[in-house]
Amino acid sequence: MTFLGSFTRIERAITLVGLAPAALIGAGVHGSPVPANLPPPSYQSFLPVPDSTPRLPAPAGLKQAVETLRNNFDGLAGIAVRSVEDGWAVDSVDADRRMPQQSVSKLWVAMTVMDQIDSGRLTLETPVTIRREDLTLFHQPVAALVAKDGVYVTNVRDLLKRAMTQSDNTANDSLLRTVGGPTAVRSFIARKGLGNIRFGPGERLLQAGTAGVTWKQDMAMGRAFEAARARLPANVRQAAYQRYVADPVDGAAPAAIAGALARLKKGVLLGPESTRYLIETMESSKTGKYRMRGAVPPGWTFGHKTGTGQDLLGRTAGYNDVGLLIAPDGRSYAVAVMIGDTRRPIQDRQLLMQGVVSAIVANHRAEQSAGFSDR
Repeated sequence: MTFLGSFTRIERAITLVGLAPAALIGAGVHGSPVPANLPPPSYQSFLPVPDSTPRLPAPAGLKQAVETLRNNFDGLAGIAVRSVEDGWAVDSVDADRRMPQQSVSKLWVAMTVMDQIDSGRLTLETPVTIRREDLTLFHQPVAALVAKDGVYVTNVRDLLKRAMTQSDNTANDSLLRTVGGPTAVRSFIARKGLGNIRFGPGERLLQAGTAGVTWKQDMAMGRAFEAARARLPANVRQAAYQRYVADPVDGAAPAAIAGALARLKKGVLLGPESTRYLIETMESSKTGKYRMRGAVPPGWTFGHKTGTGQDLLGRTAGYNDVGLLIAPDGRSYAVAVMIGDTRRPIQDRQLLMQGVVSAIVANHRAEQSAGFSDR
């Protein structure tokens, strides 16, 4: 045990189940837990639409690795993995619990856009105009173009790329208005049977509610929102934050998200061209370099959407990465890693996400070596 003794808990667990060399994981994740008084959320039961994929048993080694990764991470987190071709599922504890999505929810806006393109209601060239009164807050690179002339005339294609690859909040909310608002996105989620997924009220109201601030449009410019938030009494902001993480208005279960991504890849949610276009757009994302993408090996393809909430006293109201991991042989995996609340440093959160990818890759390679790649 001298060799294993030099590894962290996560490294030892993954190595012992024969899934991956410890070098793929990095430093261990440990520390103080989430406050014990965090109340559990209330949630409904949903019945996702079944697909016809034959269900094969999930790989035992991968199940053990995911369980160990989750158990060695202090905080509220959920991990879900789906084999697109074989239909098996690996879920950690809390994978069915709704957690803050934050910008992961841009994925549902994008799907609603592509669904309306499939039905002929929109095209990628449909014009969209953004004015100063449409600006949101936080990350919105498009705001510089609006500020220049007071208006920015563009199209759905441009805004979809900005929302999905740069996580531009104003671009996303402009698309949200274009498809018919939150009601249209919720209708898409329900109609497609995506399961335990909520969609929030839009970026401005979501972030204002998380902070305990009453939204005013002048907060969209400069750092006016941050200044208004800083003026709040500490107890007001802490109470608002706690309400949100306990039962997020945009909450979604990692298992439901992974299932939706698997169905996207199988082509059962959108038309063939819309499916291809959206996945390719996800693959060109510029966000989350050190989240799951940090462990994707050469030759593999990864398309994803990240999500990050507001910070308060070392906690973050949602730290997520969800996506499609595609092996060189074309076999694919839908993955969702969502951290609902933790005090662990950013690097530890990233290492949890990288550990999940490393375990999937190692399992895939082990199956190939054993001759199971065509099972």
